[in-house]
Amino acid sequence: MSRKPVMAGNWKMYKTAAETTSFFDKFRPLVERSEHCEIVICPPFPNLPAAVASAQGTRIAVGAQNMFWAKEGAFTGEVSAAMLKSVGCSHVIIGHSERRQYFGETNETVLKKTLAALDAGLAPIVCVGETLEHREAGQTENVLMDHCQGVTSGLSAEQFSRILIAYEPVWAIGTGKTATPEIAADAHRVIRAHTCATFGQEAANRLRILYGGSVKPDNIKGLMAQPEIDGVLVGGASLDPISFASIVNF
Repeated sequence: MSRKPVMAGNWKMYKTAAETTSFFDKFRPLVERSEHCEIVICPPFPNLPAAVASAQGTRIAVGAQNMFWAKEGAFTGEVSAAMLKSVGCSHVIIGHSERRQYFGETNETVLKKTLAALDAGLAPIVCVGETLEHREAGQTENVLMDHCQGVTSGLSAEQFSRILIAYEPVWAIGTGKTATPEIAADAHRVIRAHTCATFGQEAANRLRILYGGSVKPDNIKGLMAQPEIDGVLVGGASLDPISFASIVNF
């Protein structure tokens, strides 16, 4: 089954609103003919309106980097799925390893956020992945199964069909180290096998799994040559319009 690649940029805590507009002004003409894939850019919360305005009339989608599971309430500093939808977001990253590491994200909170995102009509990009310690201890498959089970345990087959999964080996995020295409593909196979066991072969065939971890223009071809890799979640290299366009136009 052919799965359309998704090339997503996670800007993390970089850029102002003005810098966001400047990025799009340079990026748009570089990808205007890039119909072979879906493009998603996830800037910080304050820059979402500028990104949505800059992406209007293009094939570029805008997503957020996080959200809260409640629809509203006394949750100082949090943002709801409905708020993201109201400014024009179509996607949201959930459970990024940095959220797990620094802000206490767990399988339970990832599931609650995923359900809230789906209920609001957002497409969740759910992140899974092992640390260096897990990998060196031979625990990669166990960690991936645990992270995946944490999500699939609470979703129906229909709900699951609307999510994307991003495999992020934590040891490769922001370190300059990249999982080889073969290592990444092996992890994607574990995730797809879990999907097959949970929701069946058709669901496994349809699931798009992205790779995230020091993706750059010089390694994108090797990664995308792997049939198991359905796109990428790009950090630092997505901050530069020329660099990210090179990745999109692999």
